[in-house]
Amino acid sequence: MTRLRVESLSMSFDGYGAGPNQSLENPLGENGKTIFEWFFHTATFNKMIGQSGGTTGIDNQFASRGFENIGANIMGRNMFGPIRGPWQKDLQGEEWKGWWGPNPPYHSPVFVLTHHARKPIEMEGGTTFYFVTDGIESALKQAQKAAGGKDIRLNGGISVIKQYLSKGLVDYMHLAVSPKLLGAGENLFQGIDLVKAGYTIKESVRGENATHVIFEKI
Repeated sequence: MTRLRVESLSMSFDGYGAGPNQSLENPLGENGKTIFEWFFHTATFNKMIGQSGGTTGIDNQFASRGFENIGANIMGRNMFGPIRGPWQKDLQGEEWKGWWGPNPPYHSPVFVLTHHARKPIEMEGGTTFYFVTDGIESALKQAQKAAGGKDIRLNGGISVIKQYLSKGLVDYMHLAVSPKLLGAGENLFQGIDLVKAGYTIKESVRGENATHVIFEKI
């Protein structure tokens, strides 16, 4: 059965999954990069960006698990890029195609939630971005069809994850709690009753640089 999974979602100790004021210079918001340091140290991250080395302990084990059996992806417009409103050229005069260069790390279809229509973008390595304008349920249905029986990774950002969580559509969530404070930004759990939505904690493991908590739908 195809599951909707949130994987390696970094969160500060005070509950923020991204910093404020996202920009081209700060894709994760101001100081948001600090809560992802646990991931940046891992061998999984280094492999993802075409480099060698990195840690191979508990943090890496959880990071690696997040890429297993994924057949499609969903993300929000803000995760795809810093451009707001109608699609436009980037600072180099090119059409914005994401933060990740010509070969994004997804290697499967990616459904981007947006209010502004755009034709699909086919990238290297098997990634194609499809732009969905008719809501989260439509994106989920399209991703389920594209996944071919595999799971779907819900990549973010925080606003999109909250929408799926509030409707109980997320089947599995791996949260990596970093020992960092942001003080402001996008709070993951504000306004969401996880118990009422049907979630329970199945696992909690302390890694080298983060504590890994697994939530599942009851």
